[in-house]
Amino acid sequence: MTNPTVHQAIVLLPFVIPVAIWVAWTDLKEMKIRNKAVIAMTAIWALVGWYAVGWESWLWGFAIMAIVLALGFFGNMIGLFGAGDAKFAAAMAGVFVGGSPWFIAGLYAVCSIGALVLHRILKRIPAVRRATPDWTSWERKKLFPMGLSLSSMLVIYLLAAFLPQG
Repeated sequence: MTNPTVHQAIVLLPFVIPVAIWVAWTDLKEMKIRNKAVIAMTAIWALVGWYAVGWESWLWGFAIMAIVLALGFFGNMIGLFGAGDAKFAAAMAGVFVGGSPWFIAGLYAVCSIGALVLHRILKRIPAVRRATPDWTSWERKKLFPMGLSLSSMLVIYLLAAFLPQG
């Protein structure tokens, strides 16, 4: 198990970044991850994932997506997170095929905590609130826009390919 390769990052990032921005933005603004974004992420994996990781890993990526979807729906049923979060996590899960589980888990934790802290800080800054007065996520007390942390995790994971390997 390794981290992503530069080839994977170069192939996937141009497609993934716009979807990640879209997901983070709509989740912050409306507390919703659109099904169109989930379909777009799934289509990215279906159309270019094979070129990024090879046929065998690409097929395993679909299996991982199915597992994450099943776990995500269970998590949604017991109230851990929203259905959009579960669906987007499943749609992006294929990208992590072959990755180090420890690195992926750590990245998930860091991105979740970082996004939560950043969101809580930004919502208290008057200039930010004035620039984004209609964002639903500012007003939610118990809910958090996980699309921000999931999108961050996806992009940072692929960008990690460009770090020196030690």
